Amino acid sequence: MSDVVCLGILVADAIGKPIDTFPEKARLQLFDRMELHTGGCALNAGIALAKLGTLTGVIGKVGDDGFGDFLIGEAKKHGLDTAGVVRDKKVSTSFTFIMVASDGERRFMHTLGANATFCAKDVNMGIVKKAKILHVAGTFLMPTFDGAQTASVLKAAQKAGVTTSLDTAYNDRLKDWLGTIRPCFPHLDYFLPSVEEAERISGQKRPEDMAKFFKDEGCRVVGIKLGREGCYVLGESTVRVPIYKVETVDSSGAGDCWIAGFLTGVLNGWDLEKSAKFGNAVAAHCVQAIGCTTGVKPLAEIEKFQKKARFVTG
Repeated sequence: MSDVVCLGILVADAIGKPIDTFPEKARLQLFDRMELHTGGCALNAGIALAKLGTLTGVIGKVGDDGFGDFLIGEAKKHGLDTAGVVRDKKVSTSFTFIMVASDGERRFMHTLGANATFCAKDVNMGIVKKAKILHVAGTFLMPTFDGAQTASVLKAAQKAGVTTSLDTAYNDRLKDWLGTIRPCFPHLDYFLPSVEEAERISGQKRPEDMAKFFKDEGCRVVGIKLGREGCYVLGESTVRVPIYKVETVDSSGAGDCWIAGFLTGVLNGWDLEKSAKFGNAVAAHCVQAIGCTTGVKPLAEIEKFQKKARFVTG
């Protein structure tokens, strides 16, 4: 039985660097390094939670292919319960090619793959109902599941006494951001989007106004990830926390790791400020290593880091 179940997108990430230009047609271009990593919001958050010491399960869909084998194998290696992962012979595993330039900037090529056909019928509600927290990760990149189907799963989870959480992913092809996610809001205990996604959904420009918009829509607590500006959380109180001062190597997965840290606080009964600070600390570890979860350390090590670390101010 898992304390937290992460439901959503599972992605194989191939990272190539340095790639500063694209080759002409029929030409070969060399680059120095290629790595294969786990990716996708649900798997990133799940692995980070497991590394923090939380009993975690993952629900999603992959293809019956080598990338699917890799994702399930890596999840199991980190101690995740993968009983809720569906394998589909008709579709390929979702894949992202991440091109890292010499200056560290990244470009992405992505195929939705199995995430596009994931649906409510794929969700093992027996697993969900035994959890303490259900975290839906990757809304806007699961076109079959997004919207009414997601809302139905969240509603059923809450009815079973499970705390619900949801994170979004950026989709530049999506036309109706608000209409797609609106059915979910009344069934969310925690809504945890990035500031870019929150702006597209709400139409607001200030984090304070975004958070109020979502609260008015029915979300109990809203946590907005502000990137280099830290995070803003609105619940019964208001919390704004800057980032910790560390050297950034790769920001991939930072938002998912923030969520893992924040939900660790929720699971342990911490207040919003302590949870938000711990989320920032987990994200700070994430960005110090290549890969979405490579840099995450056990809970005790991150708490030790917090005692001597400094926030970025000014």
